[in-house]
Amino acid sequence: METNNNTAPFSCVYTPNVPELLAKLNCSLAITTYQAGKLIFISPKEEEFLIQLPRTFLKPMGIAYNSKKGKLGIACKDTVELFQNSQALADYYPNSPKKYDALFMPRATLYSGGIDVHDLRFGNQDEIYGVNTLFSCLVKFDSNHSFTPIWQPKFISKLVSEDRCHLNGMVLENGKPKYVTCFSQTDTKQGWRENITKTGALINVDTNEIICDDLAMPHSPMLIDNNIFLLQSATGELLEIDPKTGKKTSIINLQGFVRGMSQIGDYLFIGLSKLRKNSSTFAHLEIADKAKDAGIAIVHLPTKSFCGEIKYRTTVDEIYDIEVIPDFLRPNIVNNQMPISKLGITTPNQTFWGIAPKAKL
Repeated sequence: METNNNTAPFSCVYTPNVPELLAKLNCSLAITTYQAGKLIFISPKEEEFLIQLPRTFLKPMGIAYNSKKGKLGIACKDTVELFQNSQALADYYPNSPKKYDALFMPRATLYSGGIDVHDLRFGNQDEIYGVNTLFSCLVKFDSNHSFTPIWQPKFISKLVSEDRCHLNGMVLENGKPKYVTCFSQTDTKQGWRENITKTGALINVDTNEIICDDLAMPHSPMLIDNNIFLLQSATGELLEIDPKTGKKTSIINLQGFVRGMSQIGDYLFIGLSKLRKNSSTFAHLEIADKAKDAGIAIVHLPTKSFCGEIKYRTTVDEIYDIEVIPDFLRPNIVNNQMPISKLGITTPNQTFWGIAPKAKL
């Protein structure tokens, strides 16, 4: 394992193949850790080392990324933060010109309120879809309302802020929500907490039919070759599910609390979290004794094998989401608390870096 200073913030160790793999795949990774309040870009350097760039956000969770349009969205505690990549601004970034090959600048903040948004996705027409966990529904976000409900499971009787089934994961097909995951089919306030290891469900949004109803805390569903891949957090498993029959196939057990997943080519990048020992929800899980590390596991899909990992030694204990950022080996992101965020100006045809005003004496 390659290692950094084990006392420094965000210190991590990683198998030697990870930087080379990211470089050959021509990508970086973005992860959110709501526990540490950061979005972190992880990039390769010279195929031998990893570089991290952490930025502060208030309880960041779901990441949405549209690589064709260079749009990035982050679901935060009570807002959805939207960013746009500008290569031109990156080239002349005042702090480090020519250092970054992407620069995501803040372009809008949508005020959702504290609704516990989990997964976030962009639709084909720039719609912003989210899983509103507190209200047990799927929503669209815009500048007119906190959210617009567009779908609820058939077993949810009304729109109310009670987190009745812990709806969390969402898959889009042809730009619209197609499948979702939840912890149970309960219709009472936080009813999902009663039996969280056997009642998780995968649901077809179009038909409102249950595909599977015996999952163990499902998270992070995604479509690969017309089948659904998802994580069973309570068992540490990556599952493949046939959406027509509900047949489940266990691909690999990563021996940890798995949540957050993204794909590029033949590889899946899967988040691992430590479990809080004082958590009434998670501490009693069978996987709890094994969930001692937070980081990223890499799975090679054709061989269904573990092929590398990143483990955090400091700062990061929990990961919610992972997103592959293809075609960029050194991306940067500027949050709206950074003074430099006010100086990057874009028009449809030009970009400008403003000059910071001098402090008054």
